[in-house]
Amino acid sequence: MRADGKRIKNADPMYTVAAYIMDKRVDSMNMITIDIPIEPIKEYLNEKRKQGKNISHMAVVLAAYIRTMKEFPELNRFVVNRKIYQRNEIAVGMVVLKAGQVDHGTMSKMYFNENNTIFEVNDIIDKYVEENREAPDNNSTEKLIKILLSVPGILPIGVGIFKWLDKRGLLPKSIIDASPFHMSLGITNLASIRTNHIYHHCYEFGTTSVFMAMGNTREVPKRKGDEIVFEKCMPIGVTMDERIASGSYFALAFRKMRAYLRNPELLELPPEDTNVE
Repeated sequence: MRADGKRIKNADPMYTVAAYIMDKRVDSMNMITIDIPIEPIKEYLNEKRKQGKNISHMAVVLAAYIRTMKEFPELNRFVVNRKIYQRNEIAVGMVVLKAGQVDHGTMSKMYFNENNTIFEVNDIIDKYVEENREAPDNNSTEKLIKILLSVPGILPIGVGIFKWLDKRGLLPKSIIDASPFHMSLGITNLASIRTNHIYHHCYEFGTTSVFMAMGNTREVPKRKGDEIVFEKCMPIGVTMDERIASGSYFALAFRKMRAYLRNPELLELPPEDTNVE
C-alpha cells in the first residue's frame, strides 16, 4: 500500500498488460494541443475585476481541470512498477520564478480538493506563488535538494535509494510531499515569459501522469457558415501517460474541460450544483 495511492486491482486487462509492455513512462506518452477560445475567459475575468475579484488565467484552467478530474477520476491515476494506482490526493506542481530573477525558479506543489470552487483555487495559487517567490528556500522541495547536495557523493546514493523505495511503494509520505515528481498534474504558463506552448515531459521517476503547458495566444482558423474566421485561442500542450486511461476517455475529459472553460462562471459553484455538457 503506497502512501499516495491505492492499487487498482480490477483495471481493464488491456491496461494491466500495457503497463508491462510499456514499462517506462517515456514509452507511453501521448501529446495533444488543446486550443481554448480566450474571449469567454477574458470576459469572465474582466467581469470579476469589476466586482473587485482578481482571478488569474491559471486559476481558470486549474479549476476547470480539477472539476473535470472529479467527473473523470482516472485522470488522477498513475503507474509505478507496472502497477496502476488511484491517487488519494490532488497535488499540482508549478514552477515559480524567484523574486527579481527571470531564469531561476523553484518548484513545489499545491494541494486541492475535488470540490474546490474557482475562488478557492485562485486563493491557493496566490498563496503558493507568494510563499515560493518571497521565501523559496523554505519549501520542502528546496530543503530536500539542499540535503542531497550537502555531502559530496550523497546525491547519486540518495536518489538511487529514493527510486528503489518508490518502485516498491515504500517511499515515506514526507519524501513524496517534498518531491516535485509525485503529482497529479504538472502545469506551466509559458505565456508569462512570452513563449509558445510545448509538450513537457512526464518524469520517469515519480508518479506524474499528465503535464500541461500554456503558451502564447494564437489565432486558430474556424469555419463559421460558409466563411473561415480566425479565433484567438490559448493553446495548451498536454502530455499524458496513456496507461492510465484510454484515448476516448481522455478525449471526453478534455471536451468536458473545454466546456467549463467556455463557461467559467459554472466553476463558482460546488460540483454537485453544476452540470455542463
